[in-house]
Amino acid sequence: MDLSMACKLLPSVSAFSNTLRSFQEGRSNETCTYGDDIQILKRKGDIIGVLDLDCVNQEVLICEKAVPKLNDADDEARLETSNDNNGDAFTAIQAELSPLPLTINKARQLLSLYTLSQNPNVQAVDDCALRPLWLRCDMSDPAQTAWVGAQGVHVGNKVSGVKLYTVTRKGPVVDKKQLLTLDELKWEHKKRNCTSMMAIKGSARFLLFGFTVVENTTIESQSCVTVDFKWSHVERVLETPPLSSTATLNIKVPCGDMRSPMFEMYRELQFLQVLADGLRTGETEWLDPLESKSAVELTKEYLEEIQGTAKSQQEHPSKPAEPKPENDTPIFNSFLERGDLDFVEQLWVRMRKSVTSYQDITDSLKLVINALRYDDIKPWIHRDSSSSLSKLILQSYHQQIEHVSLTGLTPVQMLLEMGLDKMRKDYINYLIGEELTTLNNLHYYLSTEVDLQEQVIRLRKLHHLLEVIVTCSTFIGLPYDRLFLLTQLCLQHYKASPYDEEHEFNLQIKPALISHFYQKVNPVVWGLEVSSGHGPCEVKTVLQISDRPPVDHVIFETAIEDSVEAVYFSTLVCCSLVNLE
Repeated sequence: MDLSMACKLLPSVSAFSNTLRSFQEGRSNETCTYGDDIQILKRKGDIIGVLDLDCVNQEVLICEKAVPKLNDADDEARLETSNDNNGDAFTAIQAELSPLPLTINKARQLLSLYTLSQNPNVQAVDDCALRPLWLRCDMSDPAQTAWVGAQGVHVGNKVSGVKLYTVTRKGPVVDKKQLLTLDELKWEHKKRNCTSMMAIKGSARFLLFGFTVVENTTIESQSCVTVDFKWSHVERVLETPPLSSTATLNIKVPCGDMRSPMFEMYRELQFLQVLADGLRTGETEWLDPLESKSAVELTKEYLEEIQGTAKSQQEHPSKPAEPKPENDTPIFNSFLERGDLDFVEQLWVRMRKSVTSYQDITDSLKLVINALRYDDIKPWIHRDSSSSLSKLILQSYHQQIEHVSLTGLTPVQMLLEMGLDKMRKDYINYLIGEELTTLNNLHYYLSTEVDLQEQVIRLRKLHHLLEVIVTCSTFIGLPYDRLFLLTQLCLQHYKASPYDEEHEFNLQIKPALISHFYQKVNPVVWGLEVSSGHGPCEVKTVLQISDRPPVDHVIFETAIEDSVEAVYFSTLVCCSLVNLE
């Protein structure tokens, strides 16, 4: 660079670096602008969407074209009219207002300013450790560049170099021959990094559970179980991960999936949450009843059944004292339905399917308490039952029932306690019965020493835990030792973390356990990495092949007519190191 060019660039370098530094050090996460048409954002590095970049787990700065603003009444009127009358036109206008990628020339110009700002030999620029910078590109160049980026390399407190990245894409294609080969990727790496020593790693992600195909239509699911493989000694692109790979399950299972064996239990939990919300707010949005009869009718029938069974027991002592517990759907029975439901639990089963008002709860509990008070029934309950109704039943054994005022929210609280008691025992029955944990490990989740709202939260955590376990047991077929370990991971996580259905649990497994899943299907992502150097000076060239478009700021033509083969999108990430000392 000659002196005149440097003199012209230095003011721009200083202005750009000052803008970046001021923005990254500010508390605001809103966007800032540079010049008239450049927008800068703070984002997590995983927005780039490629494999194993150094910045994937840190905050980065993103540059793109600024969103055009509607400054005059005519534009606003045009937007409103399009919204009302023409959906396609409205969509087009909205697209115009979305963040726009830069041309490759503009992106490279800004990248040069960033690189110069990191050079300790450029005295006109203040020393400042800038975060990695990534710039969206419009892929209009021959290489179809989607991103360019730069990141400072630090030795101690000094910047010794800058890593420069380019991300290009290709696809969609159905012919594997159009993809880069292993030798071609090695050559790409050598072109940018003069080295003879290279390390090669493969990676792949397969979807094990997450969608259902019905009549050639793919139905997406919120539940998702994927497996990530990593291995060395790669021989060819798109090879199947060897059994020597390291494999990690990634499990995200929100509650409420109708395919889950836990779905009936989820509906029961929903009703429990309705009661808890009613106690907290004083207002309740009741669920649609699952029974045609009212709660009062079902309670009367149950009390008569108890009385009839007691009378029959006196006449025929060999018969059991309690009626057979009601059954739910067969798939639910096979997992969590217990055969030892006591009186209170069976009453809960009936009421949770039929209650539609506060009055339903009050009238039903009045019938039960009066039957206890007048010694019409002598129901049995579990010893460790802790609900208010269970305590009244214990008192009825000694004809000493205390007065209960069924006014205000008291009936709702009593019913909520019944449900909490019953559902906790359901979960204990499964976890202990399958030898997945111990009662000591469940103490946090089963404690009745916290208030009812906290008890409900902990019960929801326990339910989500079981959704994860049962999904992996039923649909993935994990063996006992992995289910046991997964249970411990989930229990430990939720002791310290808030309830979050979007949380992804990770579990190490042996590839052989799931080889029947992944060896006959295509991966959703397959990656090949060539690297050289060590520590901060390590550079990588990465090829990522996926079944979906790799970037979200450019529209792809994804349809390939009459193709029955897998469709591939490839992304090439090239990195080179520029030494500044």
